[in-house]
Amino acid sequence: MSSIACRVLTKTVRFSYCSVWEPKSINGGKMRYSVSLLIPKSDTAAVKALQDGIGEAYRLGEAILKGKGSLPPISALKTPLRDGDLERPDDPAYAGMWFLNANSDHAPQIVDAACNPILDRSEFYSGCYGRATISFFAFNTNGNRGIACGLNNLQKLRDGEPLGGRTSAAADFGGAVDDEELLG
Repeated sequence: MSSIACRVLTKTVRFSYCSVWEPKSINGGKMRYSVSLLIPKSDTAAVKALQDGIGEAYRLGEAILKGKGSLPPISALKTPLRDGDLERPDDPAYAGMWFLNANSDHAPQIVDAACNPILDRSEFYSGCYGRATISFFAFNTNGNRGIACGLNNLQKLRDGEPLGGRTSAAADFGGAVDDEELLG
């Protein structure tokens, strides 16, 4: 059971764990599209906008969060904005960052800075920067209550260092090979 969603357009974030082209199952769960959004802790305006969205979802979802009992304080609930330094201490990409995981049953639209669809899958990857439209909503399922984050659409604004240790062929091979190298 979910409530009315509170839609938020993020400021610039870094994308990580991008499963936006094909849905994936996490820990044997339902197949979903997902992405992790990294927000620098220093960007207090962006963090406040996300906290405000979570607060609005809490207010909109009070009836669901109450269930048959009383409304728990938001501090007692699972919420999607998490501390990268505490939860991912071994991942340098998460150092000094807040993060949230957004997911959806439906593929997000992915566009460039001019809102043109990105069709080449190599153009949108873990490590690039952009904005996302996400939806916060309350849930109360099987004794678990909280605020979840749905993934709507993604906009790439600029490239970044790829995350996950993968390099490009150009970086591996260093450019074109001359004829003598081919024969050698």
